[in-house]
Amino acid sequence: MDAAAALFAERGYAATSTRMIAERVGVRQASLYYHFRTKEQILAEMLEATVRPSVDYAAALSAQGLGPADTLRALVRYDVGVLLGARWNIGILYALPEIATEPFAHFRAGREQLRVTYRELAGGVIPGDLILGLVESVIGMRRDLAVLPPHDQLQDAIAAAALRLIEND
Repeated sequence: MDAAAALFAERGYAATSTRMIAERVGVRQASLYYHFRTKEQILAEMLEATVRPSVDYAAALSAQGLGPADTLRALVRYDVGVLLGARWNIGILYALPEIATEPFAHFRAGREQLRVTYRELAGGVIPGDLILGLVESVIGMRRDLAVLPPHDQLQDAIAAAALRLIEND
């Protein structure tokens, strides 16, 4: 997966072939196909890894019975941490037109589940979508900044901004 992520980041998704991925890993293309049938399956698994942990964490938080503000703070911090902690900035590929196709349906469903959770915690569509945008802003920061602020500071700052959004609503 690291080899594919590196190639997607370096060359772009469309310009990366399974042959290139296999060469980077140092295996035959047939060996790669044993684990992944298609390039789409590789990307789908990578993308799902950017939302699945946060969806699971949101469910665990819900079971704890915290209030909306505490749940929101914890989820935002965690979600930002997932996006910052990934070795490669795969979130940058969220906007690819291919993401709207069937191979990526599970990823889209997970991301939509996160969107709905943020809307519920924020008390509305607009603040919830703004909060999701704040969380995903770290994708652009990873792309644009040579050096990121410490992750815990970014997590705290984005969580605080999310809470200010719902306080002013």
